[in-house]
Amino acid sequence: MSEEVLISVADGVIEVTINRPEARNAMSKAAAEGISDAMDRLDAEPELRCAIVTGAGGTFCSGMDLKGFLKGEMPVAKDRGFGGLTSWTPKKPIIAAVDGYALAGGLELALGCDMIVANINAKFGIPEAKRGLVAGGGGVVQLPRLLPRQLAMEMALTGDPITAQRAYDLGMVNRLTEGPAIEAARELARIIAENGPLAVIASKGIIRDSWLWSDEEITPKQNGYIGSVFSSADAREGAMAFAEKRKPNWLGK
Repeated sequence: MSEEVLISVADGVIEVTINRPEARNAMSKAAAEGISDAMDRLDAEPELRCAIVTGAGGTFCSGMDLKGFLKGEMPVAKDRGFGGLTSWTPKKPIIAAVDGYALAGGLELALGCDMIVANINAKFGIPEAKRGLVAGGGGVVQLPRLLPRQLAMEMALTGDPITAQRAYDLGMVNRLTEGPAIEAARELARIIAENGPLAVIASKGIIRDSWLWSDEEITPKQNGYIGSVFSSADAREGAMAFAEKRKPNWLGK
């Protein structure tokens, strides 16, 4: 794995750190491939329940490495989009821990995660128009789904960022913290990792995939996700643990 991405694992959580602080963690192809590889590991190893993506040196990600772009490099991995995350998602949940700036592709990377935890002083923006570009990694599509359309339009056309407080007030950020975002993200990941892994995977899948389901499709399509969960050993273990007033021992099956 590239030194541009650092990996650590503890208590069922894999932490993925973009390690380009000298470039404000601008995304390179090597970093994108490192994130993509970490997501493959997340899904492949049963003991891993959740991931955190963050940046070194007080900045989440300032977007595409423009120096690399001028050399013809695109900061994507396979067909997975910017940073290896904007065009797909692993089965298990990902939390973005945002300090400093999440700009351009950096914001799109955060939106590619399932939840966002941010330091109160963080900023979120898509300044591509200031560079003659477009936030094509999902920014101009996802922001009007998450924020008022007028605000998304303003962010895209002016390129000016919004504060973490405003993003939190509008529901784009899950949790705000006055300390390092990674600490609050670890607490959120710990809570998730304690829950039934099959239930977490199914719940994420439904929330992610049901966006365009029609009313008639909801029940049959949802059943495809939850049928095996309700008949699993974990479902029985969860019920028994509740009755016996103890912590469940999840098997992931």
